[in-house]
Amino acid sequence: MEKEINGTEIPLKTHTAEYARYGETHIEEGARKQMDIAMKLPVTVAGALMPDAHQGYGLPIGGVLATRNAIIPYGVGVDIGCRMALSIFDIPESHFYGNEAKYKRELIAHTKFGAGHGFHGREKSDHAIMDNADFNATAMLKQLKDKAYSQLGSSGGGNHFVEWGIIEFEKKDEVLGIEKGKYLALLSHSGSRGLGATLAGYYTKLAKEVCKLPQEAANLAYLDMNTEAGQEYWLAMNLAGDYASACHQVIHDKLSKAIGANVLAKVENHHNFAWKELYNGEEVIVHRKGATPAGKDVMGIIPGSMTAPGFLVRGNGEEKAINSAAHGAGRQMSRSKATKSISKDEMRKVLADHNVTLIGAGLDEAPMAYKDINRVMEAQKDLVHIVARFMPKIVRMAADGSRED
Repeated sequence: MEKEINGTEIPLKTHTAEYARYGETHIEEGARKQMDIAMKLPVTVAGALMPDAHQGYGLPIGGVLATRNAIIPYGVGVDIGCRMALSIFDIPESHFYGNEAKYKRELIAHTKFGAGHGFHGREKSDHAIMDNADFNATAMLKQLKDKAYSQLGSSGGGNHFVEWGIIEFEKKDEVLGIEKGKYLALLSHSGSRGLGATLAGYYTKLAKEVCKLPQEAANLAYLDMNTEAGQEYWLAMNLAGDYASACHQVIHDKLSKAIGANVLAKVENHHNFAWKELYNGEEVIVHRKGATPAGKDVMGIIPGSMTAPGFLVRGNGEEKAINSAAHGAGRQMSRSKATKSISKDEMRKVLADHNVTLIGAGLDEAPMAYKDINRVMEAQKDLVHIVARFMPKIVRMAADGSRED
């Protein structure tokens, strides 16, 4: 790997390597330009751009990048280990519609949202993740443990949600053992809260200090996996991913108990993470920033918006896509543009038209701010196949439009 020498800048490759693009006609130019730059990094092996892609920091959201022995903090993202979790219950659709007030009440009682928000005293939940020895691995992780404990089982701001909905299986799924039909399901989307955000900021700054790249690539600064900093970030990233999973487990366990339901199946997946995987017979670090793992028969969840369907899928293991798929519909409007151009009346109407109850959320999360999920799914039909379709019914999000920074 090329390294900084005496503070000199590491040059990029002169040509952008070819990479697969899915649904390209609906991907903004800024995201394509960011991916082009990422493909010029000296450590890049391969890349792919998913159909929900839009501009972010460093690697675009919806970008997948395989590197050789290097980890890019902004290739993982600020919300390390952000993930989806789906629980399918032994409760028919009819029971939900006959008891909507109860489900709304329990959703409010057992979830908490917003940047910086958490639990205190006896409100706190217990989970084995808080006994993980990796919290003692570095001084920073030690400092963050109390904050992580207080936020365990809570959700962040922005596009994070917990929602009740109806999932439909058009035929029996032999692997999950679920018969054809419609069932109540709980879907959640959030990540590693303040823990992940703090780690991302710290290691991005460190990477920029040791890996001097040209200005246009500065946010793609990477850490050599053979260095202490690279190994520290890898350990911290994996801990944050396990913590994000624990947060979802706490939420799902609380709500399962509250409604007295049996879980028929549970599926979850990260989409802001990096994995060691084989690509063309070589071990690489695969960064999926807002992309769903879609290896052969790997299950994942791809949500739409609060009024659009989400999809339970299985991966097809498409190597050109680096075994990946979209992580959602993807934004077609920035948060500021959505807030300025969408009215509260328009928001209320679209929710009413789709029979969706919303608790919280700002205009920046209005359904109109997102791409058409059906078009996204059509663009990636070679990457995944659909197992079941989920329709949101009662959605809870942060009321203040906050984001975990």
